[in-house]
Amino acid sequence: MHWKINNSEYLFKNHWLTLRADTCEKPDGAIIEPYYVYEFSDWVTAVPFTKDGKIIMIKQYRHALGDISIEIPGGCVDQGDTDLQTACARELLEETGYVFDSYKYLCKTSANPSTNNNLMHIFLAEGGKWQNVQQLDAGEDIEILLLSVDEVKGLLKENKIIQSMHVTALMYAFEKLKLIAF
Repeated sequence: MHWKINNSEYLFKNHWLTLRADTCEKPDGAIIEPYYVYEFSDWVTAVPFTKDGKIIMIKQYRHALGDISIEIPGGCVDQGDTDLQTACARELLEETGYVFDSYKYLCKTSANPSTNNNLMHIFLAEGGKWQNVQQLDAGEDIEILLLSVDEVKGLLKENKIIQSMHVTALMYAFEKLKLIAF
């Protein structure tokens, strides 16, 4: 079922996004061109719990949607990150100011496997304690929300958390903690 790539041409390269046009050959010999691929760094995120059992959610403006979004913290894996957990811990500290006693890798997911080449790696972070002020990127303006599990479940039921990979992360974390069952 794999396709052979006969040619690749980069149309745009930037720190945040690379766009590639491939000429592909299917196993039956059919040629597909152009097939556009968005190249991104892998992403990390966590469902972070404080020591007293609150979930750290973030609220921020998302320009592409033109709206404010309630999410879990996370971001890009940087070249200097030694592994996925290190990247996740860095992102959590930068966006929330919290450090965590433990991390459990839950799963990986893809935002859109038909166009994107990267994965989102999802962790459960527990034992969070506030350590430092946020170290936000220039484009970030993040408000911290400390919510109970029931409050987060309510937001999910009311469709107030719309970032699909974050909904997925919350479901996997809740299942791991036996807060819901599939």
